[in-house]
Amino acid sequence: MTPRIPQARRPTIYDVAKSAGVSPSLVSLVLQNPDRVSDKRREAVRNAIAELGYRPSRAATTLASNRTKSIGLVIDDYRNLWFVDLLRGMESVLTEPGFQVMLADSRPGENRIKEAADGLLAMHVDGLVIAAEPGGTALGGAEVPTVVAGWRHGVPEAVSLITNDDDGGGAMAADHLMRLGHRSIGHLSGTGGAAAHRRDGFQWRTRQAGMDPVIVGEEGGTSEEDGYASACWLLDHHPGITAIFAANDTMALGALGAIKSRGLTVPEDISLVGYDNSSLAKSRFLELTSVDNRSDMVGMAVARALLDRIQGNPAGSHRKLIEPALVIRGTTAVPAAGRQ
Repeated sequence: MTPRIPQARRPTIYDVAKSAGVSPSLVSLVLQNPDRVSDKRREAVRNAIAELGYRPSRAATTLASNRTKSIGLVIDDYRNLWFVDLLRGMESVLTEPGFQVMLADSRPGENRIKEAADGLLAMHVDGLVIAAEPGGTALGGAEVPTVVAGWRHGVPEAVSLITNDDDGGGAMAADHLMRLGHRSIGHLSGTGGAAAHRRDGFQWRTRQAGMDPVIVGEEGGTSEEDGYASACWLLDHHPGITAIFAANDTMALGALGAIKSRGLTVPEDISLVGYDNSSLAKSRFLELTSVDNRSDMVGMAVARALLDRIQGNPAGSHRKLIEPALVIRGTTAVPAAGRQ
């Protein structure tokens, strides 16, 4: 067995080459394009790497390949938990070919999306994912392959968009509540493309059934505090409401606080549905009924689309919808007899 290199010095590509009995250039080829190396030599190099604890220099790899092997992801709020599954889905595809994801949180504010995207481009990312409202400015002169994740306003036709079918998801929430017997339903909405599509699907399905749902917060945010404020207004001005559908799970948590602050319980007095099926919804404490937007699948599709473009395949305009699914848990039930 080849002795390990002393810990005082990091092993180099030359150490790996000597241990494996090959040239340094062949080690580099194994790291960058292993399919071009015979099985025997590739295995020898990989065994030497594992034995020596060698870690390739990203800077050297970048200089050699003219790529950073990194993807930039712009989000608009760390508090929105759907990004967790989106990122997990992206990484499940990007890890094997050696790409890493660099995250930038834009937060609200004029030109913040563009600033976040420009910051990532300054680090020479190979591709860009916009999971926020770009307003067109962050996409107009994109220097690298770019894909938009989730419904957004102002996405040019030439830019690929991969998203959950939020119209269908909103209709699913309406169907579930109406099947339970709810006829007085409120919806907590917000700004942004995803919220608009969820609202449209919900509103279309309830009006098909001859109902007129109460929509609150169309011009507001989608945080827990926004959910709390909108739910407070809804419960104070429409005390006969028996069910609430929130635009995301974080808003649903705020709605739960508003419901409890008025001495009501879920689901006995008010049924509650969220959206995203985030870790929040899955918690045993909350057990929130939620529409699963399959954000992990959106992330996987986004990563594959980017890799295709990075590898030089024709980009073109691309629109892909991922079908959602309703996950029923403990926050929805038939309306109480006294509130029907």
